[in-house]
Formats: sequence, structure tokens, C-alpha cells
Amino acid sequence: MINPNCFCIVVSLISILAGVSQAADLKPTTAKVVMRDGLVLATDVYRDSDTERASVVLVRTPYNKDRVAGVARRFVAAGYVAVIQDCRGTGASEGKLIPYNNEGQDGYDTIEWISRQSWCNGRIGMWGSSYVGAVQWQAAVEKPPGLVTIVPRATWSNFYRNLYLGGVCRTSLIARWAAGRDQPEGATPPADWDKVLMHLPLSETDQAIGWSIPWLKGIYMHPEPNGYWNRLNLTDQITDLKMPIQHVVGYYDFFSRESVGNFMRMRNDARDSATRDQQQLILGPWDHGTIGGAKVGEVDFGPEARWDSVAANIDWFNRYLAKPAVNSKSFAPVRYFVMGDNQWREANNWPPAGHELTRFFLHSEGKANTRRGNGRLDRHAPTKSEPADTFKADPADPTPACPVTDSRPLHAATWAPVDQRPIEDRDDVLVYRSEPLTQPLTFAGNAEAQLSVSASTPDADWAVRLIDVHPDGFAQNLAVGIIRGRYRDSELHPKPLTAGKFYSVKIDLGPVAATIARGHRLQVDVSGAYFPLFDRNTNTGEGPTGKRTLVSTEKVYHDKTHLSYVLLPIKKSE
Repeated sequence: MINPNCFCIVVSLISILAGVSQAADLKPTTAKVVMRDGLVLATDVYRDSDTERASVVLVRTPYNKDRVAGVARRFVAAGYVAVIQDCRGTGASEGKLIPYNNEGQDGYDTIEWISRQSWCNGRIGMWGSSYVGAVQWQAAVEKPPGLVTIVPRATWSNFYRNLYLGGVCRTSLIARWAAGRDQPEGATPPADWDKVLMHLPLSETDQAIGWSIPWLKGIYMHPEPNGYWNRLNLTDQITDLKMPIQHVVGYYDFFSRESVGNFMRMRNDARDSATRDQQQLILGPWDHGTIGGAKVGEVDFGPEARWDSVAANIDWFNRYLAKPAVNSKSFAPVRYFVMGDNQWREANNWPPAGHELTRFFLHSEGKANTRRGNGRLDRHAPTKSEPADTFKADPADPTPACPVTDSRPLHAATWAPVDQRPIEDRDDVLVYRSEPLTQPLTFAGNAEAQLSVSASTPDADWAVRLIDVHPDGFAQNLAVGIIRGRYRDSELHPKPLTAGKFYSVKIDLGPVAATIARGHRLQVDVSGAYFPLFDRNTNTGEGPTGKRTLVSTEKVYHDKTHLSYVLLPIKKSE
């Protein structure tokens, strides 16, 4: 039986390809769109001269509008006018880019300008991913007349949640992006990024880069979700929208929690009931740069993982933006890819129904260090006293986020799946592994870890990886989470740790769907860092201005009174 969603995408793709040859050489006209403060933003308009009026797809980008030309022509071939604009202070637009600072207002002003043009039929949608996705949310909450739908891929509605998890900053992401976006003319990029990312204090990372970046310093100086972040926290506003939205992200994307969370808010909490039924989540096996691809990191997820995102977005526009609508077929609110099975599944919501959170307990004889240790993982809670596992977390040698190689130095760490075995040879990594499975184990939903821990220092981190160990030994990371000790109870109100005191900490592992095949092993790794994808803890509790470091002796307990386990949303039949 043909999946109706796939059929609609195929029909849409055929219609697009039919017009591509005509649109391939289409040249844009350039307009100067004036913002409310008088600044001019360079804007390209792609349209078929034979089409008098049409719905419009708007793309606002800080990455050079010329790079979107190919996608713009696909929109035109599908019957739309495409408007591509350089964001303020980028490309050919006037002004200075302060990330996200003006995007809501500039988006509103641009949409208002579009709605006045003779070639616009009054219906406007927005498209794009990452920064180009966030500007959609920012414009949408301004409620500009004429904005009908958005298709944000891999992005946020709360900028703090993009940069911080468990109180820990995604430092290599923001530092390297900031350096690239804010490099003064004639300045030389850092020659040694490993050194930059190891610089202390964290608050002066811009000085290690080589020039002042005040907004980067502001990000580091505000590790709590306080009022500093309010202007870029749209979470409470998006549920007021009356708007169909297609949400797209991958499990390995650092935006996965935010994008899935945005879908869940709109699907469950949108004040308009029709809007709740007009949300779709596409959740694949991708990282930030591989949406729609099959090869991600060191894993090939097979041909089913390939997905023409632009065709799917056009299919969405045909449903909600075109006038009259081209597509009225029903759609699954959630389409998610199950890693391991390497197949798509459909659901009415996220997390998918038919799964229940199941505990997998950590065990050892007190020496779970390295993959050759005696750490074990099973569904049975400890029935006797088990000695705690201990490791040293040294800020001078933080546990790397992924194996370091000649072609992938420390600063080039990836979120994608890569063989974790070299990291598991480190003594500062605890490894808990199940026996080879006799039956496949399938889970889909939001995973978490609950650890009983202590530390010898005023602060410490606990990072948890969820891993599928293949029969040949390849250790595929599936999900990761981290918590900073001082934020164990509240991200807003940090409290130092007391040396040697027991604490129970919850660690969000994010959305994940996978099948651990028969003969594979389920594994959990625990360490004190995930660097430099997350900033290392100095363990002093002094925060982003601290220069001192302390080596922390961290313990993980797993006995009758101090349980440690991961919670996986297991398919009920298993």
C-alpha cells in the first residue's frame, strides 16, 4: 500500500521538476526594502513573469542570499514567488549584525512590504533552517498580516535552550560561530582552536579568539535562564499563533530538544484547536549538516534515510500556502526514523503512543572504568550492596566529546555517530554494558538518566552517553545529556555541592528512536565532561569568570538505597 504522505511528496516533486528547466536560468530582480529605522536590506525577488500574482515564500538569511538561488528557483517552479533577503548587517544589506537582535521586527517589516507588492496574492510563508529557521519564529510572534505558515528546520524558540543544557554551554558551537560572524576586516582567525576553547576564564573566550565580541561575552556571563534572555525567549508566545507549522530536525542535531519541544507545545498547547491539528514533526537520524542524507558521521542509515526536504516543504506549502490549495491529503502528525531498523514510522504525537518508560540499572563491582571494566547494565535493581564507581575529572584533560584523530582534532568534535571505543579506553569514563540481546529492543521517545552521585569539589559535571554496541565492537552513540552539579535542582538558582554528599541528579538525554538488534549490546557511558561540545567544568563553582581549576573525584552509586539507571521509552510488547 502506498503511503499517502510519500505519494503527495512524489506528486509535488514531479510538478517541481516539470518546471525546473524553465526556472533554472531565472534571474532575480533586486529590491531595496526599507526597515522602520531607515536601514535598507538587500532583497532578491524570483518570479515567473507569466504569473501575475502568487503566494510568496520568504527566506531571510545571514549567510548570503545568493546561496539560496537554487532553492528559490525550485519554489518558483512550484508556482510561488520566492523572496530572498540578506539579514541586517550581512551580505549586501546595511547595518550591523547583532545575532537575532532585530530579526522579529525586520521580518515583520519585510512581510508587510511583500504584502503590498502587485505580484503577491496576500499569502506568505517562510522557509529555512538554523538561524534561517529562528527568524521565522521571531517574525511569526510579531503576527504580521499575511504570514500564513512557516517551516522551521533545526532551530529554537528559546535561544537559551539552544546554547545551554543542564547549565552547561555548547561552547565550541557558539564560539566558533561568533568568530566567523564577527571577524573584523583584516583580522586573522585563530591558528589553534584547541587552545582557544581551553582558555580560562570562559568569559574571555573572545580575547583568546583575538578580538572583542561583546555579545559572545554576554552569552557566557549569563549561564542561568534569567531576564537577560527574555527577548529571545518566545516559548510562551508561540502557542498564541494560529498557524500551520512543519517542524524538522535530526536526533543528532544540537537543536533536537528545542525543535521537538516546539512541535509538542504547538501540538498540545496551542490555544487554537485547528492549529493543534496543523502541526507536523519530521524526526530523522541526522545531525545539523546532514538533514535528508543517509551517511551521518560514521554510520550509513541506508536509502530510507534519504529525504528531499525541499520537496517535502513545498508539499507543505501546497497544502497551506497555495491559493487554491494544491494538496488536501491527510498527513501523519509525526514521522520518525527508527535507527537500527532504519525505517520510518508514523505517530499521532511525540512521544509516540505504545511505549513505556523502563529502567535499566547500572551495576559493577566498583571498577566500571573503561570498556574493559566490570560495569553492567540490566533491568534488575540492585539487591545487595555494590561498591560505588570512582573517576577523576581533570579540567586540564577533559573527557572529549568524540575520539580525537589527526583528521578530527579536539575542536572539530562532532555530534554525529562515531565509534566511541577510543574514549572508553580512558580511566575517567565509566562503562555499563548489557549482555548481548537475545531479542531486539525498540524504544522511541524522550530518554533520561537518573544517577546517584557525589563529588569532592564545589561543582562537577556528569555526562551520560547512550550507546549501541555492534557485534564487531563498533560503539555507536545514540544520545547524550549533561548536568552541572550546581544546577541539579534549578538552572535559575545554583547551589554548590557539599563534598562527599549524596545527590540524585536527572539528566535529559533528548528525543531518540532506535532498535538495538539481536546480538548487539545496550551501553551507558558516564564521564565528567563532553568537551568541547559542552564547556568543561573548572569544578570550583566560580562560574564563567573563574580561572582556578580543581580535579574532582566523582562517584556514581548503585546499591539498594542509591539507585542509578537510565529510563528508556520501550515498546510495550517488549
